[in-house]
Amino acid sequence: MNQTDTRKDTLEFNKLQKRLRRNVGNAITDYQMIEDNDVVMACMSGGKDSFAMLDILLSLQKVAPVRFEVIAVNLDQKQPGFPEHILPDYFEQLNIPYYIVDKDTYSVVREKIPEGKTTCGLCSRLRRGTLYSFAEKIGATKIALGHHMDDIVETLFLNMFHGARMKAMPPKLRSDDGRNVVIRPLTYCREKDLIRFADHKAFPIIPCNLCGSQENLQRQAIKGMLSEWDKKDAGRVESVFKSLQNVSPSQLADRELFDFENLPLDREGEREAYGFTEATVSSTNIDHSLYIDVTNL
Repeated sequence: MNQTDTRKDTLEFNKLQKRLRRNVGNAITDYQMIEDNDVVMACMSGGKDSFAMLDILLSLQKVAPVRFEVIAVNLDQKQPGFPEHILPDYFEQLNIPYYIVDKDTYSVVREKIPEGKTTCGLCSRLRRGTLYSFAEKIGATKIALGHHMDDIVETLFLNMFHGARMKAMPPKLRSDDGRNVVIRPLTYCREKDLIRFADHKAFPIIPCNLCGSQENLQRQAIKGMLSEWDKKDAGRVESVFKSLQNVSPSQLADRELFDFENLPLDREGEREAYGFTEATVSSTNIDHSLYIDVTNL
């Protein structure tokens, strides 16, 4: 690679890094994800997204208008072949506080889920419960997860297509018992940007299929659909995500979300002009004297 190409690559990476940091900063601000004196537990799976999240949080920590602490936490689920040294070595290089938490959820999942069935659902529930309780133990006020915009949109369509629910992943979530708050700092980041960022940074990524269970096939299908959309109509994924921020309950059909039963007419006073002129009746067989005046009923 010649000097010109090197400068170009450096320039492109700098633009990418600034965009990701700006997106994370905006998401944190928009949803008040991190406040003064927060202790943020950055959950590290060893995948590209969690590495990128930690990197960006640490960089923002230096310039943020509020003071907050970042603690890296990895849950070692005792999957066979898991390279236990990689994350501790990485955290030591960064010289940041970290915990490696041992919990053999792998054996539980293998015992409960029949061979050949997807284990991701149970595995994630066990992981979530362990991390929630550990966050309390170390005094973490926020639990940061590495889900990005693509994850959120994929989850929306998964729930629509396979669960008949309009539900995604919120940027900020309080647990049902109110004891933990989950944040997703990468909410405004696209996966394709995170892939490029991770490649340039050369993070020591740990594969996510060590348990032998492939990613949910339904999610893979949705991911493929979104990939095709990106190729045909750039910006569509962003538009779908923005729709989650711009919800009109009266234009949907959820009777719990909007009161469709009580919609009385109100023709008191002067109405605003409609976006067209009054129509002219050219023919009718109705006697106008038979009109009923409903305004005084």
